[in-house]
Amino acid sequence: MRFALFLAVSLTAPAIASADSFSEDVYPVLDKAGCAGCHNSGGVASATKLHFPERDAPAARIESFGRSLVVLVNRERPEESLLLTKPTNRMRHTGGERIKPGSPQEATLRKWVQVLANLSPEEVAAAKKESEEHKSGRGTKAPGVVLRRLTHSQYNNTVRDLLGDQTAPANRFPPEDFVNGFKNQYESQNVSPLQVEAYSLAAERLARSAFRGGDTRGLILCKPSAECRSRFIRDFGLRAFRRPLDDTEQKRYEQLFALETDFLAGAQLVLEAMLQSTSFVFRLDQTSNPAWQPYATASRLSYALWDTMPDEALMNAAARGELSTPQGIEKTARRMIEDPRAREALNEFVSQWLRFDRVLTTARNRRRYPRFNRESAFAMTEEARQFIGDLVWNDRDFMEAFTAPYGFVNADLAGIYGVPAPEKAFERVPLPSESERAGLLGQALFLALTAKPDDTSPTARGLFVREQFLCQHVPPPPPGVDTNLPPVSEARPMTNRERMQRHVTDASCSACHNLVDPIGFGFEKFDAIGARREMAKLFFADNEHDRRAPPKVVELALDTSGSLAGVPDSNFTSPRELGAVLAKTPQCQECVVKQYFRYTVGRMETLADRPVIQRVFKDFRDSQFRFKELIISLVRTREFPDLGGRMHAASNHQAR
Repeated sequence: MRFALFLAVSLTAPAIASADSFSEDVYPVLDKAGCAGCHNSGGVASATKLHFPERDAPAARIESFGRSLVVLVNRERPEESLLLTKPTNRMRHTGGERIKPGSPQEATLRKWVQVLANLSPEEVAAAKKESEEHKSGRGTKAPGVVLRRLTHSQYNNTVRDLLGDQTAPANRFPPEDFVNGFKNQYESQNVSPLQVEAYSLAAERLARSAFRGGDTRGLILCKPSAECRSRFIRDFGLRAFRRPLDDTEQKRYEQLFALETDFLAGAQLVLEAMLQSTSFVFRLDQTSNPAWQPYATASRLSYALWDTMPDEALMNAAARGELSTPQGIEKTARRMIEDPRAREALNEFVSQWLRFDRVLTTARNRRRYPRFNRESAFAMTEEARQFIGDLVWNDRDFMEAFTAPYGFVNADLAGIYGVPAPEKAFERVPLPSESERAGLLGQALFLALTAKPDDTSPTARGLFVREQFLCQHVPPPPPGVDTNLPPVSEARPMTNRERMQRHVTDASCSACHNLVDPIGFGFEKFDAIGARREMAKLFFADNEHDRRAPPKVVELALDTSGSLAGVPDSNFTSPRELGAVLAKTPQCQECVVKQYFRYTVGRMETLADRPVIQRVFKDFRDSQFRFKELIISLVRTREFPDLGGRMHAASNHQAR
């Protein structure tokens, strides 16, 4: 409501003419100009000095932010201040012109620049201190998440480990949505009526299967009796709910069990009821119950590191209080990452981070791309999985994900890459230097999932780099903008770069497209399935009345010069060159931490999470970018945010 009021005020002449109050007079001008869309911790201008406060920040925080802008003011020559010359594009601004020179909005901004230029040295120092304190995240509180629904992969893994069931019942559940780049985000985990019905049917099938033919699958370890009934409920409930049952729950399930005279029928009824309980479907992430707290910790660890329920050793560690210290967490976590389930969990993270779903569900023009089919699409995902797994489990520098001059190919990928097929599928194969491939950016997965069915997409490729590898959010296009590109014809053939000139000349497009298109242009030597090409090929029907006739092909020279706005010295012409830029860019290095944080915590990072992100990033960097150490640091720091980073400064190298 406050921002709606600000916007209304900003459109009136009297408000624009003054700058007495930053929150009432100046902030609406900057807000309407869209400055906050890029200048925030997750925006494309995150590396700059200018970070806008959160959208729900109180007026006092906005006023404080207004004073902190003094760092962008030239106190001796106010008219040369960055706060004035950047948004008006008098000084080259990546976001283009946001405030028109000579406009009433610029006049309001000028008045505020003058206010800041006249601050006393004491006021300047206080403003800078307050700004730094706020950016640190200290004193702010992260959002709490009490319960998190099991994702489909977690559900499948949990019933596998709980019941020995290998049927993956969650594969028949309603599909999950990607939010913030992942399928496990808390804000998307509502349970629809259709989902409730799916849980009910799955529970019925699982319970029936668990005791089929009298086989108890080790679920009942005592002779049938009243005492055995209570023991089964207590023991199975502990495993299914990942924490002890309270007295009320124990009594309720005993009463349910007693409805059946046959012991196995009663056990089946209890099992079915427990599998439909919110205590099974949702996992305990936080609790105020001291008795359950160690088990909540065990659950956080197991679903973060294994993507499944805690094992007996982890539950015993919780019962013995061994998860109550940073040392205990680290010891347990190091045991867990050596378990094969840790590899499965990493594979799930990688499949979502790199959006395997897009290439597995896409289609290509079969005449133009005969090498693309279901098998080659799967090979693309398998190469990325093997590639990342090799970096992680062999303790390599994870930033080689962008620079490694090799791939893991099979015969399908060898044909796309133009290299000899290896003797064994997905063996490590060096990539020829003339291919200009390196790391993820040179792999067919990235190049194919960011393309259209019949052509490349510089915008999609640039956007993926920004969002997945730099953790920068690019604002969506304004409503009503025509996103169609000029058509090509045989009489007027154009490359994608030429067609996309409109993105540069149209003010409604240029601000955002200047951030992504120049990245995508550097990949234009790789077609829609990732095969290298020296020329762009345009296909035109030679005979409109005979679709079987081969099309006429027009070839055009390619300009693959690209750049990464906001990153110094980032001009490039190939995936290999951009990979080298990203690998040494702090935003990319920290983005690896942020992506894993988002995945394990189930939400976007907030300002309050800044100390945790920075601490884990430091541990990651100090370990020479070993991903195992990132995992250990994050789970430990989440549990002990005040101690995690400091106690681990030296131990990570000793443990390896």
